[in-house]
Amino acid sequence: MSNLFCLTDAQMARLSPFFPKFHGKPNVDDRRVLSGLIFFIRNDLRWRDAPAAYGPHKTLYSRWKRWSEKGIFARMMAGLAAEHGEKTTVMIDATYLKAHRTATSMAAKKGGRGRLIGRTKGGMNTKLHAICDSQGRPIDLFLTAGPVSDYIGGRALVSRLPNVKWLLGDRGYDADWFREALQDKKIHPCIPGRKQRKTPVRYDKRRYKRRNQIEIVFGRLKDWRRVATRYDRCPQTLFSAIALAATVTFRL
Repeated sequence: MSNLFCLTDAQMARLSPFFPKFHGKPNVDDRRVLSGLIFFIRNDLRWRDAPAAYGPHKTLYSRWKRWSEKGIFARMMAGLAAEHGEKTTVMIDATYLKAHRTATSMAAKKGGRGRLIGRTKGGMNTKLHAICDSQGRPIDLFLTAGPVSDYIGGRALVSRLPNVKWLLGDRGYDADWFREALQDKKIHPCIPGRKQRKTPVRYDKRRYKRRNQIEIVFGRLKDWRRVATRYDRCPQTLFSAIALAATVTFRL
């Protein structure tokens, strides 16, 4: 077997429950195709440039398109992340994903508003919001347009927080409603106050230092070139790439 095939039998056994059921005998090797998709996302190739060991590039593209539309890769990540077992600390943060011109073209035409791309000081971007456990593994991910503030992204994620004792976040999440929402879930916020606050907010500075784990998560995800730069117009396809990268990097 070619050394380009990066998934072991044990890893395939963990992923296979998330595969859609085939009617009849499958006509392609799942290990070969998934390895090809991983190679494509990690190295950011054109489909036609995929190594021949992965089979026809049209097969890779059709599998990627079909499974992305069905949300298979997102379910893989969510299913494996549900086994996290975290009971003490989670971290929340967001990062920008630079949008290439191929992702932003025709933005003014029909469907452009739904692409989750917006202009920031650094240009056209998408923002990736994440919740990670204390070991630096993503538990939940969420995409918005670049100009969306961190705490608005946090609003979408707060209801999906696990039952833990602490949440670590930077000043972007310093909002009274966010702190109250955490207290309602019996989670202690470890979030420094904004400079505009008249009354300083006390927080555990020693515990806060552990927040660098989520910065490491973003760095490792952006090692996958298809994640670091957004080329896809469809946000669902981008999220599939992020989900596959997170699954392979942190859960297998």
